[in-house]
Amino acid sequence: MVGSIRSWVANEGGKHLVLMLWLGANTWLFLKTFLLYSTGKQYHYLYKMLGLGLCISRASASVLNLNCSLVLLPMCRSLLTFVRGTHTVSSRKTRRLLDKSKTFHVACGVAICIFSVVHVSAHLVNVVNFSVSYSDDFPALNLAHYRGEDPKLIILTTIPGVTGVLLVLILFLMFTSSSHCVRVSNYEIFWYTHNLFIVFYIILMVHMVGGALKYQTNLEAHPPGCLHANHSSTEQQDEELKQSKDEERRCREEAHFQPHSPQTWLWVSGPLCLYCAERLYRYIRSSDPVTIVTVIRHPCDVFELRMLKKNFKARPGQYIVLNCPGVSSFENHPFTLTMCPTENKATFGIHLRVVGDWTERFTQLLLPGLKENLEILPMVHQRRYPKLYVDGPFGSPSEEVFNYDVSLCVAGGIGVTPFACVLHALLDGWAGFRLQRLYFVWVCRELQSFYWFAELLCAVHHKLWKENRPDYFNLQLYVSQPDNQQSMSEERYRPLTSRLLVGRPRWKLLFDEIAKTNRNKRVGVFCCGPKGISRTLHRLCNSGQPTGTTFEFNKESFS
Repeated sequence: MVGSIRSWVANEGGKHLVLMLWLGANTWLFLKTFLLYSTGKQYHYLYKMLGLGLCISRASASVLNLNCSLVLLPMCRSLLTFVRGTHTVSSRKTRRLLDKSKTFHVACGVAICIFSVVHVSAHLVNVVNFSVSYSDDFPALNLAHYRGEDPKLIILTTIPGVTGVLLVLILFLMFTSSSHCVRVSNYEIFWYTHNLFIVFYIILMVHMVGGALKYQTNLEAHPPGCLHANHSSTEQQDEELKQSKDEERRCREEAHFQPHSPQTWLWVSGPLCLYCAERLYRYIRSSDPVTIVTVIRHPCDVFELRMLKKNFKARPGQYIVLNCPGVSSFENHPFTLTMCPTENKATFGIHLRVVGDWTERFTQLLLPGLKENLEILPMVHQRRYPKLYVDGPFGSPSEEVFNYDVSLCVAGGIGVTPFACVLHALLDGWAGFRLQRLYFVWVCRELQSFYWFAELLCAVHHKLWKENRPDYFNLQLYVSQPDNQQSMSEERYRPLTSRLLVGRPRWKLLFDEIAKTNRNKRVGVFCCGPKGISRTLHRLCNSGQPTGTTFEFNKESFS
């Protein structure tokens, strides 16, 4: 029981603490604004006209301002990468929290959608009340021009109404295109609609310019509810006269009203300027095209690109973003580095699998007219390649592999790419890290998929054997859907044959074995693969171990 609590706190404690702080800030801001508009004297007459619709619309607007400012921060990827790499500033726990930036971005986005619905619904009620409860006593307080004005006309003839409709349409497009099915089936739709956020913020900052809601400015000269000369109801005046205790309740002047100056820009201008500065920095950094050294075609529609770029530096586990104007001038796609530049080797590389329209068009530009090749051995092509721009590198959870004494890397299919760079670092003799033992599990549907990195795996195996460290690297390969050929027949791949298993890993047994071998240690678990595998690993990491071993779960997720 104690072990389970310790494991849960290690994996979920920080995330839930941030979540509670965020929920607390949203709740406090909502309640504070609600009470201000329901009890504030400056809003007495406006509240009397609009009722709860006023309080709910303004309270939800405050929450929207907060989340519209926070939602941009997780997208400052260069800033997060800098903070991640500054080990003196951020501990491992803090860096693991930074890896949840995409989750926080999604949470803020969901909150924006939910409170937008609340905000719009409340304002629809307000518009009806402006028409039905038209104030004859205070004409300046009304948004409607006359009693009984069509609410649709009020919406379509005011700046808050028109901009509100546009904001709802843009938010609807962004929200629907962000669904998993759209992103998987047509990433381009997601990318283009999500970049409407620029238009969204521009409209958002002029949304309040129309001054739909007004507050009273002369509270001393005209206390709310005091007697004044232009009451439309004599009976109401008589009733208030009976309730008055002295003549001081009579007004010295009529009530004056003034619209609020727009506040949204105060919330979003800081994060927006920070984000724009980052995008400018990234644009300048990625303005020079890279040199494609060579393209290697691997089995199962996987291509390897090896590139050169001046002053490009990266750490194992990081990723880059590619832009190919020949495919699309605006689309950018993330790819994990499978090879980092070193002091002796300036090239860096990625592996990409043809799984969508962008990758298909990109590989056709790289290797036009290439026919299907059924050979297992990779094909190397050298020719004149299209222009390619690289933005990055950016930080990712896989950077932490070297910051544990023991790490377990689990890959599913092409999800092996974050860990290929880790293996290259071992092969190239990177120093200064604390890793003492590495467990590596790779699950593929087809045997041919292992040929993507077969030579690399064998090279790491031979290097560690020569250094008399055979226990440093524990490798397990699984073919989940075996075909007729169930082993690697080539002599040079013999070290992999004994580690090739048929079926799926028995994760519970694997965790128990690692826990027994590494008692009372913290083991970093890194996963990049299908959701089924990541869910299973996450659950096992949260369950306690009698050996005192704590498994810390890290999932690769591009932002």
